[in-house]
Amino acid sequence: MRIAIVTHVVRHNDGQGRVNYEIARAALAEGHEVILVASHVAPELLDHPRLRWVRVIAGRVWPTRLVKQQVFAIKSALWLRTHRDDYDVLHVNGFITWARADVNTAHFVHGGWMKSAYYPFRLRGGAWSAYQVIYSRLNAWLEGWAYRRSRVVAAVSEKVAEEIRAGGIEKDRVEVVYNGVDTTAFSAAAPDRASFGLKDDAFLMLFVGDLRTPRKNLQTVLHALVALPSHVQLVVAGYLPGSPYPDQARALGIADRVHFLGLVKNMPTLMHSVDTFVFPSRYEAMSLSLLEALAAGLPVITARTAGGAEIIGEECGIVLEDPDDAAALAHAIDELATAPARRGRMGESARELASHFNWARMARRYLDLYRSFARHERNESATPLNAASAQSGA
Repeated sequence: MRIAIVTHVVRHNDGQGRVNYEIARAALAEGHEVILVASHVAPELLDHPRLRWVRVIAGRVWPTRLVKQQVFAIKSALWLRTHRDDYDVLHVNGFITWARADVNTAHFVHGGWMKSAYYPFRLRGGAWSAYQVIYSRLNAWLEGWAYRRSRVVAAVSEKVAEEIRAGGIEKDRVEVVYNGVDTTAFSAAAPDRASFGLKDDAFLMLFVGDLRTPRKNLQTVLHALVALPSHVQLVVAGYLPGSPYPDQARALGIADRVHFLGLVKNMPTLMHSVDTFVFPSRYEAMSLSLLEALAAGLPVITARTAGGAEIIGEECGIVLEDPDDAAALAHAIDELATAPARRGRMGESARELASHFNWARMARRYLDLYRSFARHERNESATPLNAASAQSGA
């Protein structure tokens, strides 16, 4: 089987990129041919004899991310159209190309984010806010168009699946395929607070995410921390330049209790060095970090608005109804901070839950979808020949 996958990046340390990285690895291991239509591919994949990289560069001269995405979509569609005989199955990710796909993975639903009560942008909120509204509206329309043209939409959570069905996609064309996690790496790591400059006697919460957007909701975590004892501290991992949150922590008088680590390469060790994972995202499709925290045996505090909250039961986490309720968040944190035995039980349940979400299982789901389309294509192409043979025999 010849599989073409369209995505911007294919690499180990990227959310969407990691999903496609694992799919490509599994497909190659099964003996299939893989074509990656992407801007960047992890070097360790490029040496494989059955992997072909079609490099698509959007260019740095274009003024906005919106325009660059359109350049990528046009260039990739032109290549796919002129090389249609080179692949049997086409897998894309949301609206990423103008080509019609067999499988389309929905990692995010801009229409769902815009309809959320927590969507913060308005056309009259200034230039940046207006741009975000235009960006979201255009992406919502393009995603809907791409999903309608795809044979199957693979939603990364039930929350995403519901939003796609609400957009008019038939129920039988929507599959839920949860992302995976490297359960071995995250369960086998050892704690090492000293390597991160963290105190041994503190109760440490971990927040992981984009620190430049209000959607991940670090602001509410900071406000909750104000109401908690001084030994309760917060560890923040994420790209720091341009983030407003260090200034907010200083303004709230808790700068000495918030540890901004920037991008962290050794996430398994960091997760084993903290006591709980806090992630009250205002809107999320399915957080890889949440799955990683479960695999590391961390109790999870999240919000109903975060995709992935649907799999969290009271045996391994606490799910808040309102992501912006700082008082409720502080109460949940305090519950865990004062109950080490309960945290231990929740950690064991978290590991057990994560064992059902490994990368191999996710990749098998996608390969099964590919095979179903490849068989369908073979059956369709064989039908005229069979009919002609029957007429000839008559």
